[in-house]
Amino acid sequence: MSFELLKPVSDKVLAHSAIAPQQSIGRRIELHTSKKGLPELEGLHLAILGVPEARNAVQQRYEPLDLDQWRLSFYSLMMGNWSLNMADLGDVPSGATAQDTYVLLQEIVAELLQHHIIPIVIGATQDLTYPLYRAFDSVLPQVNLVGVDARFDFGNAQELISSQTYMSRILTEEPHRLAHYTNLGYQSFLNTQEENDLMDRLFFDSYRLGRLTQDLTLAEPVLREAHLCSIDARVVEASYMGQGSSFLPNGLNGREICGLARYAGLADDLRLFGLFELDNHIQSLQLGAQIIWYFVEGFSLRRPERPQADHPDFVKYTVAGEDQDLVFYQSLVTERWWVEVPFAVSLNNKSGTPALLSCTKKEYEGACQDHIPERWYTAQKKGFC
Repeated sequence: MSFELLKPVSDKVLAHSAIAPQQSIGRRIELHTSKKGLPELEGLHLAILGVPEARNAVQQRYEPLDLDQWRLSFYSLMMGNWSLNMADLGDVPSGATAQDTYVLLQEIVAELLQHHIIPIVIGATQDLTYPLYRAFDSVLPQVNLVGVDARFDFGNAQELISSQTYMSRILTEEPHRLAHYTNLGYQSFLNTQEENDLMDRLFFDSYRLGRLTQDLTLAEPVLREAHLCSIDARVVEASYMGQGSSFLPNGLNGREICGLARYAGLADDLRLFGLFELDNHIQSLQLGAQIIWYFVEGFSLRRPERPQADHPDFVKYTVAGEDQDLVFYQSLVTERWWVEVPFAVSLNNKSGTPALLSCTKKEYEGACQDHIPERWYTAQKKGFC
């Protein structure tokens, strides 16, 4: 019933797509149209959903997100060498209240997840992350969330949920399913000391903008552990979003945000991807289209793998330490790295045996110099990864 409420792709977008090159995305993906109806879910890998809901924006949007223009930008891009099935299911209509929209979005996304389809959500405001997180209620016992955002987005639990306070609702509302939260790209002067203290008390991870731009590969193992990735487009520097945009003067550049989207697509366990807070400036929407292109590109290259000590595709390294040895694994196929975390219990491993935490080669090299990875300490203190 919920899927029947979805609004089809507009005739305006369909008309432009009909004259686009045969190799373009708009000519190669399945579309929800008023004439043909919804595409079949069977066999789909990725499903695009537009969500114009913006009533809980911190600052009232002057105009709704132009999803038609975003689609025109995305559909005009050329297909990669992708062996996958992708569909655009159209837009989630706004309900009588924002909460009604949340409920509908949650139901639709939950069903897609149950069909092992990865939803790609293009939303007006980032408070939509909350119903996306709640969509896992019937899918996973615990959820790892990564937010690519200049702010932590905490607030008072009693506050009306908004695009800058939705995390407080995720933290406080039952059932509690948030296993771990990581922020990528925060800017110190936009976050209070109380928010920083809360991140520390809950053993959450965060990466400042400067640290991330110095080495974007730090984000790869973080995203590899994620089930849900939520990107606030306002993490991108204003100059990359077009003249007259209301974005911040500092932030990630266009290449960096696309690189993070590609890492998210590559991540074996990531099941849901959301992009929010785009501006209606044409350059912002074009960059938004490219962000999604890179996510799809990454997904097309996924190679699920799990280290095994006696498997020929993996090399095991033991780093001797004063108090404890660290055991690392390297994949000879993808060159990705993992480290064992003793006494930690993973979502899929409750036996008490060491859990595997994604890491980087630099963290292995640091361990060889007696520098224990910070995320290893966090995982061990928290008791799971």
